[in-house]
Amino acid sequence: MKKNIAILGSTGSIGINTLKVIDRYRDQFNVVALTAYQNSDLLVEQARKYAPKYVAATDENIGQLRKRLNSGKIKVCSVDHDLSMIASLPEVDVVVLAMRGSAALLPFLSALRAGKIVAPANKEALVIAGDILMEEARKFGAVIIPIDSEQSAIFQCLHGQKRDELKRVLLTASGGALLRVPASKFNRLTVKQILSHPRWKMGAKITVDSATLMNKGFEVIEAQKLFNLKADEIEVVIHPEAIIHSMVEYRDGSVMAQLAVTDMRLPIQYALTYPKRLDTGLPDLDFFKLKSLHFEKPDLKRFPSLALAFHVAKKGGSLPCVLNATDELAVEAFLNSKIKFTKMFDVIERIVLKHKLIHRPDLNQILAVDQWAREETRKLL
Repeated sequence: MKKNIAILGSTGSIGINTLKVIDRYRDQFNVVALTAYQNSDLLVEQARKYAPKYVAATDENIGQLRKRLNSGKIKVCSVDHDLSMIASLPEVDVVVLAMRGSAALLPFLSALRAGKIVAPANKEALVIAGDILMEEARKFGAVIIPIDSEQSAIFQCLHGQKRDELKRVLLTASGGALLRVPASKFNRLTVKQILSHPRWKMGAKITVDSATLMNKGFEVIEAQKLFNLKADEIEVVIHPEAIIHSMVEYRDGSVMAQLAVTDMRLPIQYALTYPKRLDTGLPDLDFFKLKSLHFEKPDLKRFPSLALAFHVAKKGGSLPCVLNATDELAVEAFLNSKIKFTKMFDVIERIVLKHKLIHRPDLNQILAVDQWAREETRKLL
């Protein structure tokens, strides 16, 4: 029987790669819904090819989308109002969360409450409300299989193992664009230089977060929530080759690692076909060409954002929500050349330290904290 897939964020890199996986196994998957905030041209192209029952775009593009699709068979919806409905459709089996930002939170919750398999590539929802999301998943029997390569690696290394035998999780990081750049030069770095990632072409926001290692800090919090870990059970390891996507060490000293060529189709396909493993069509990992792999500790003095993220992970409660919101605005200010690179951390740290911690916030409190953090950050900026 085919699995019915809804892709929230189908025109971004994760959405496009998800459709490539589906193309390889059209006999196993059926596309029910496609949504996008941007690139309506590509959304139309995708809708014509996959003929989903639902597509969703921004309110301003809905009328144009209806005309261009010219078909009563496809229902055109709003990404601003209908994502939760799409995520909980009875006919959907798997919801791929490929959209960015905190807007993914409510459709994520809806999918979990409908008992779906949810494949998130979105960090923000788990960072700001991970405890609530995991509780809802348990309550409604939903399954979360992460698409993010590091979280997928941890998921795979934990599979079939006894959790009480776990010692620590080793979360790998390539090191970002500034791994070999002296800290003394950070303040003179331009937006263009920061956006030149040595390995991957990513969105501007995540590229900046990768440069500061804040992105890895978010992954620490994400892993903490996904796998019910304590902050001190997670260690970040700089691994420039990015061949080991993460590792898990057990109390007998055994370390399990997930290695693969760097291609997002692999973790995406694993999430869609789980528990089966099918041929991806990707190149095999050639150990003879690799020759050597390198590892080092992150320098927390050069990259204080990672240290701050660990502090936030240990405190928990409403603090991760504050970290996410203020980082978003600080990065935006840097990208718009309103503040220097090193000032991002100063802004984020001040708002995090100013916040009065709520230990077990509910959803309404999370949303209120998010708003508070944004208002305070705007004032400071």
